[in-house]
Amino acid sequence: MQSTINRSRHFTNTPFKAASRGVQRGPRRCVLAKAQQLPEALLFDCDGVLVDTERDGHRISFNQAFKQKGLDHEWGVDLYGELLEIGGGKERMTKYFNDHLDKDPFKSIKDPAARKSLVQELHLLKTDLFMNLVDTGAMPLRPGVARLIGEALSAGVPVAVCSTSNERAVSNIVRVMLGSRVASVMRVFAGDVVPKKKPDPAIYLLAARELGVNPARCVVVEDSRIGLKAAKAAGMTCIITKSSYTQEEDFTGADAVFPSLGQDSDPGQVTLNRLCLLMAQAKALA
Repeated sequence: MQSTINRSRHFTNTPFKAASRGVQRGPRRCVLAKAQQLPEALLFDCDGVLVDTERDGHRISFNQAFKQKGLDHEWGVDLYGELLEIGGGKERMTKYFNDHLDKDPFKSIKDPAARKSLVQELHLLKTDLFMNLVDTGAMPLRPGVARLIGEALSAGVPVAVCSTSNERAVSNIVRVMLGSRVASVMRVFAGDVVPKKKPDPAIYLLAARELGVNPARCVVVEDSRIGLKAAKAAGMTCIITKSSYTQEEDFTGADAVFPSLGQDSDPGQVTLNRLCLLMAQAKALA
């Protein structure tokens, strides 16, 4: 698996291959990582990182919600890609409806409080529809996610999810896709738990504070430019795993960019040891 490394960070991939082998050997897991300082926390975005949910999950659920409420709106694949520049589903709908004041619902609803209430109602319906879709198992985990989470937890590194999506939806993804045991130890910071959403760093700073860790000792896995901005503004090491909607985004400033975390048999997979090296390198260049 090829990776794209920030051009200011020159190093060979050879140590990573050795580290990958060391991580996967049962009781010897993370022996090599101990030569490097472990992250104090491993933080994942949800949509596009744990599961590639946006195009065939959230988009479909938004459209179903519009249809059930009798609204003449349908978000196509390309349009939804543009809307993803806005963090948060309620914020996304509000911006879209404000841009289409010639059509319902905002054509008929003038009162700001009533508009806000409708958006909240639509978002609750969309969340229920999305959770039903998650329960079907139609959207699998992205490659390497379960493996890397397992490595981190086995090494005693706290793992959490930091997302702009609804907390119920994110928690459901974690429970259904990763199992109840992992869900019981994996903190979820999501939705309106902070006043400002990505690219603001608030969600990542909250996670660090709640976990009792140093932001500079955290590693974030993101898939989008706005997520990268949030992580770096929080002072954290950030790697990117590109998703279906973010292939062409500018990831300047990322500590590394990968197509995915890698299949379990991939010799170039992203391991905990690899993250240790990237974090150490970021600290040295800070």
